[in-house]
Amino acid sequence: AKKLPSGNWRVNLYIGKDEVTQKRKYKSFTAETKKEAEFMAAEYSLNKKETPKKMTVGDAIDKYIESKENVLSPTTIAGYKKIRRNNLQGLMSKPLDKITQVDVQLEINRESKNKSAKTISNAHGLLSAALNMYYPDMVLKTTLPRKDKKIKELIAPEKIFAAVHGTEIELPVLLGIWLGLRMSEIRGIKRSAVSDDGYLTVNNVVVTADGKNIEKTSTKTVSSTRKLKLPYQILSLIPADISEDEYIIKLSGQAIYKRFSRLLEKNNLPHMTFHDLRHINASVMLKLGIPDKYAMERGGWSTNSTLKTVYQHTFSEERELIDSKIDDFFENVCNTKCNTKNK
Repeated sequence: AKKLPSGNWRVNLYIGKDEVTQKRKYKSFTAETKKEAEFMAAEYSLNKKETPKKMTVGDAIDKYIESKENVLSPTTIAGYKKIRRNNLQGLMSKPLDKITQVDVQLEINRESKNKSAKTISNAHGLLSAALNMYYPDMVLKTTLPRKDKKIKELIAPEKIFAAVHGTEIELPVLLGIWLGLRMSEIRGIKRSAVSDDGYLTVNNVVVTADGKNIEKTSTKTVSSTRKLKLPYQILSLIPADISEDEYIIKLSGQAIYKRFSRLLEKNNLPHMTFHDLRHINASVMLKLGIPDKYAMERGGWSTNSTLKTVYQHTFSEERELIDSKIDDFFENVCNTKCNTKNK
């Protein structure tokens, strides 16, 4: 790296010769420090070992997935592979050095006709990451479809308790709605995770990827590893005759979800996902005025932004009460104003 008059450092990296003019080509990397500029150049050189001309978009995504296979969760990798199979198929056979922003925008526009904004955003994110690794000259500035806000209608907790009481999925449902556990965390609880004094240590998960159950001795995030006190109602449902290394829940995630859906239908309750139990848990804490610090700790959220914008909602009954209070206030104001005017 050489120091510039501005005080920054620059590395000019030789990247080959121009095919037409045969002139030497360089790529410039500028940073505030010498080490940073040299690191950027070295990283680029490492990732450019295979020239873009010999790689298609599909090849780049395959290699990107392969490079992350041991550091990302199995479900994330399975999701990437699903995107590779089903999304952006109009781009997969294009050589990296031939792809343009117009190509990407047109493909995104085409997929927007029958795919959700979230699906398209995930696919575009994978494409962007693969290009950044294997063809960093291409920086995407794609216009993505807007994600519409969805208002969740949450079922009152007491109705769910009544629906699952005495059934084989009462324990997993209570773990979801009362403690806010994810399905993978519920499936990963072994008897050894429950202490003699009634505390549950959440540090193990079971996920399903490509049809296989995979146990991981780590949670989704660092914040997800936590310790929770188990109420008597949940403790009493945990089988006493199982060994320390046995799971307390034997059913698969799919089996739990299907039974849960049937119970909702049987009790004339609207459909909801099992993960919505976690939303109810967060919303109950909001209703009770639990400080964010403790709500985040209990639910395993790393930021209060996710807690507030994704998980905390208001119950329909609560909204009706709030609406009534607001209506009563303005009706009183209106009546007072009208009466004063008439006098």
